[in-house]
Amino acid sequence: MKIILSRKGFDSKNGGMPSPIFPDGTMVSLPIPTNETHSNVQIKDLQFNFNGYSLAKIVSDLGGISANDYVHLDPDINSGILANRPVDWKGAFGQVKAAQGHLANNGIGTGDLFIYFGWFRKVEPVGGKWQFEKDAPNLHVIYGWLCVDEVIPVKGIDIAKYPWLINHPHLIGSYDANNTIYIGSQSLPNTINKEKSGFGVFDMISNIQILTDTRQSNRTLWKLPTSFYQKEGFPLTYNRNHDNWTIEDKDWVLLKSASKGQEFILDIEKYPDVNDWLKKLFA
Repeated sequence: MKIILSRKGFDSKNGGMPSPIFPDGTMVSLPIPTNETHSNVQIKDLQFNFNGYSLAKIVSDLGGISANDYVHLDPDINSGILANRPVDWKGAFGQVKAAQGHLANNGIGTGDLFIYFGWFRKVEPVGGKWQFEKDAPNLHVIYGWLCVDEVIPVKGIDIAKYPWLINHPHLIGSYDANNTIYIGSQSLPNTINKEKSGFGVFDMISNIQILTDTRQSNRTLWKLPTSFYQKEGFPLTYNRNHDNWTIEDKDWVLLKSASKGQEFILDIEKYPDVNDWLKKLFA
């Protein structure tokens, strides 16, 4: 099995701000802006509110996009984020261009596990308006997952076989020839937690989900279990510069994570102790 640390959601180029962490620890990843040629979903369609505040209101307050702006809802792994889901709906994730080439070249397929992370920061209400906490750190946080059941090239797809995909953004508009959809499995592997769905989101933040070393000011500086530490051969892709890895002690390693790339892949067969971290993440 391979895991893919997959960077998704609002970033400095797409959306221009972090996704919010609310005062009680509730979190939600904001899907990046797009246009109506590639999406049927607007911010106002997203079924999320916090203490009576809609996500459209929250995002507008924080300085992001407006309620009528379209978003690229991908990965689509939260069953409750849209109303009127088909009864046979399954989580799905699309990828194209160089990022899909990277996944294909590394043989990503059935049984492999996407672990989605993004840029997050704490927010607070002030006078009825949401804002980012002044001294809150910028963090890379794990917010969701998808264990692969099927890999489907979009070109030539038999949509009658996958009717719930009809509104997925990777089936709307034109994309590169390697446009590909990854369908989520019913459950996680037995080695991790077979009782948990094969796709979903973490509604609340916990320490194990935080990749960023919270002692640092740069969200790309990560604190990981030593089980991730780069060995000879088969390292975490896009993070092969050995100088970017520092052993802190017997339990932790620090990584200056790559700013380039969306999909960081690790072969668990080569790093079996990472399974212990996965079990804790999905406990």
